[in-house]
Amino acid sequence: MVAELVLIEDDKELAQWLSDYLSTKGFSVRLYHDGQDGLEHVLASPPDLVILDGMLPSLDGFEVCKQLRLSLSTPILMLTARDEEIDEIIGLEMGADDYLKKPVRGRLLETRIKALLRRHQPQHQAPKATLEFGTLYINKEDRNVTLAKQPVNLSSNEFDALWVLASKAGQIVTRDELTKALRGFDYDGFDRSIDLRISRLRKKLGDDGQDPFKIKTVWGKGYQLAKDVW
Repeated sequence: MVAELVLIEDDKELAQWLSDYLSTKGFSVRLYHDGQDGLEHVLASPPDLVILDGMLPSLDGFEVCKQLRLSLSTPILMLTARDEEIDEIIGLEMGADDYLKKPVRGRLLETRIKALLRRHQPQHQAPKATLEFGTLYINKEDRNVTLAKQPVNLSSNEFDALWVLASKAGQIVTRDELTKALRGFDYDGFDRSIDLRISRLRKKLGDDGQDPFKIKTVWGKGYQLAKDVW
């Protein structure tokens, strides 16, 4: 996926050179030469990263940075001719993520951009290894189940079925979903092995076999593990 950059730089010759360079490196670049104009376009259509000059007409880069930070977490790289350390500090305090002084080398800019994009990639959460509903505790790592602090001895197949249902507690899990997850093929409409497995689970979890309320049967659809009855 091509990362989209916004470059807000009033030096049109420099802006075009940077845009051309970054485009050859695989980035998509939108150019603006005015602080207020750039701010409005970024807010209307946020890019993956903003490169922001410090000295801009109508609204300077520090103020643009400050206003962007009120509503966006998009990484911002300040690019400015100012060489006072205090300017770098102000830029970072306004919410910039990195700061480069002009004249800037294209390769260094590219490296900083890639580093910022990596840092701001969304982190994928690891799936939960334990599930808990009232006094029902299920640990996927050691395949341990307890109910009211008492161990529940389940077969491997029964544990797998419980985990699938508990992972979607409160939702209907169809027979087709269960068959695919537990047996690896589509439900053919006749296989009763899933129903037998659920029946055994209910018994071991103290559910009512005649009128189940912990693992409910949703007729014509599948099963639903209740969240708040344990």
